[in-house]
Amino acid sequence: MGKTWVTCGLLHGLRQRGVPVAARKPVQSFAQDGRPTDAELLAAASGQEPWDVCPAHRWYPAAMAPPMAAAALGRDAFTSVSLAAELDWPAQAAVGIIETAGGVRSPLASDGDTVTLCHLVAPDIVILVADAGLGTINAVRLSGGALRDGGAPLVVHLNRYDAADDLHRRNRDWLADRDRFDLGHFRRRPRAPPAVRPGPT
Repeated sequence: MGKTWVTCGLLHGLRQRGVPVAARKPVQSFAQDGRPTDAELLAAASGQEPWDVCPAHRWYPAAMAPPMAAAALGRDAFTSVSLAAELDWPAQAAVGIIETAGGVRSPLASDGDTVTLCHLVAPDIVILVADAGLGTINAVRLSGGALRDGGAPLVVHLNRYDAADDLHRRNRDWLADRDRFDLGHFRRRPRAPPAVRPGPT
């Protein structure tokens, strides 16, 4: 859906306005294909080190949900509470952004998903990134309904939204007018992230 791209855009925009930021990805699993990991992209966008964004022991080089990747690699299982406890924010950060892995209901730990983590960390706001095209109403209703139960304000960002696309406009209007979701989208595509500093191997 482009969660990392949107998060990098938010981080860039805030830093350009002089706002001190920090990014966190509590856990990541990834294919070893030579491309930057999410933590590396978020680190480049926020001016941090990749292992500050995601602790080195939470990097799982297997393209599947993180707890499944841990099992496949023969590494210890971990819980949602342990992920929340490992979040460490720099004192100077005025805004901290947490990006999770996979979909809202994808397993994030052995005992929970993104909804579980939201309940534990109690964020000030939750941003749900969804595609703007066919199928997004169903996806937003399912994911947004689960996230709304957490109590934090929810904003839905329709990624790759094109105001000239009739379906995109109709999806946005339906979600906003009928389902009462708070909708937002970038007017312009965020600029490309800066050079990436590799993380631990």
